[in-house]
Amino acid sequence: MVTGAGNTLDNVVVYISAGAPDEKSAPSQAVTFEQHNCRYTPHVLAMQVNQELKVVNSDQTSHNIHPLAKVNREWNKSQPPGTPPLSEKFDKEEFIPVKCNVHPWMRGYFAVLKTSHYAISAGDGKFTLPNLPPGKYTLTAWHEDYGTNTADVTITGSETKDVDFTFKAKAY
Repeated sequence: MVTGAGNTLDNVVVYISAGAPDEKSAPSQAVTFEQHNCRYTPHVLAMQVNQELKVVNSDQTSHNIHPLAKVNREWNKSQPPGTPPLSEKFDKEEFIPVKCNVHPWMRGYFAVLKTSHYAISAGDGKFTLPNLPPGKYTLTAWHEDYGTNTADVTITGSETKDVDFTFKAKAY
């Protein structure tokens, strides 16, 4: 987990879980998950259902990418150095842990969402969900270790709302 000043959290996925219609089609632009310096970058990657995922190996060593999907199809592919990016899609909403079977410290997550209204918090814990039309929404915040929190928000115009989520540490 990555924390910032005042115990803010990095890598929290914040998204509209109710109040906005599900997207009918995925964006045409792919999202990229990179294997670089024996780490997955970004650590948490959000995308829409059926959006193309490209996996790039920027290292001079072989890797493998193994999304441990429960709802979507699980797959496990090796990627030697210098090979073209792998291309995949997920057709259902799910938070998916990802591992490299070659380098066990390499861990990441895919957040596959039905909405285009999502963000991932930065090290200062901040996030923005721009261009929300007026309406009542439920925001959900998901963290790999702390689970989920929700908050109801009403947007009446083009105002900015501050929403704070508080996660509780789990006992060992």
